[in-house]
Amino acid sequence: MVESKEFLKSILDTISKHIVVIDEKGDIQFVNRSWQTFGDENNCQCNTPWEDQNYLAICKSAAQQGDEFGAQALSGISQVINQQLTEYYLEYPCHSNTDKRWFLMRAVPFEHASKRFIVISHINITERKIAEQQVRELARIDGLTQIANRRHFDDFYEQEWSRCARLKHPLSLAMIDLDNFKSLNDNFGHLVGDICLKEVAKLLPDYTRRPGDLCARYGGEEFVLVLGNTQCHQAQKLVTRFMATLNTLQLPELAGHPLTVSIGLATIYPSSSDDAMLLIEMADSALYQAKEAGRNQLVIADNIEPLNIEQCP
Repeated sequence: MVESKEFLKSILDTISKHIVVIDEKGDIQFVNRSWQTFGDENNCQCNTPWEDQNYLAICKSAAQQGDEFGAQALSGISQVINQQLTEYYLEYPCHSNTDKRWFLMRAVPFEHASKRFIVISHINITERKIAEQQVRELARIDGLTQIANRRHFDDFYEQEWSRCARLKHPLSLAMIDLDNFKSLNDNFGHLVGDICLKEVAKLLPDYTRRPGDLCARYGGEEFVLVLGNTQCHQAQKLVTRFMATLNTLQLPELAGHPLTVSIGLATIYPSSSDDAMLLIEMADSALYQAKEAGRNQLVIADNIEPLNIEQCP
């Protein structure tokens, strides 16, 4: 019996998964070498041997310190012990000071010598989680300009609208359109048109550095700036600086032809009763006026009726 137990331990010690076996009270009966090594490397080891500790107590302690994953693990493993679940899975982060790491925990019961035990394994899924994050990021980035795409803008704008409504902060929005872009493509070619889009996109992040700000490609030759907690006069100064910077841009591909934009700017104090599309429509209407007035200029929305609209002086 002793030999078979040592043989089983030797097998489990070759497995890269971190494995711990507990009884129905949560007392640790066995940990494999991977578990032990991981604990040593991450300062998880204490003066008490693992086999003298209670796994449920460890989870409970983590939960009491505000660790939501510790609370979830405690609940899930307890349900397996109480036979409410046949198995339990939990993906959780376990970041170190130098690396981001994620693990998948699996808890399954088994019986031996008329006693019931739970095998808990932890497998490193960091590569998969990083790949998933990269895919999500790619889905939110415009392939040509490498700034936020329309999907990202829609999500961000909805969240920022709600945040400003809750905090009673102003929200400004600038719609930016490259002037005469069709003629530019016709005269210089689509490759040059793409260069112009990318050069404009390179400038925009300098004006959206706060957590409540975002620059995005809205579609075609149109860009948008979301400026959370920004008064109209503040947004006006910021957008004016952007236009001045753009006017100094000299692209050899354009052979001296100026690259200009028309901008529509609007500011509102959002409320839960307002339609979030209102601010977009205001900025878009102002942009149309800027283009109709001869382009290469900024127009601020001012023909608004609702009382919660802020008008620039």
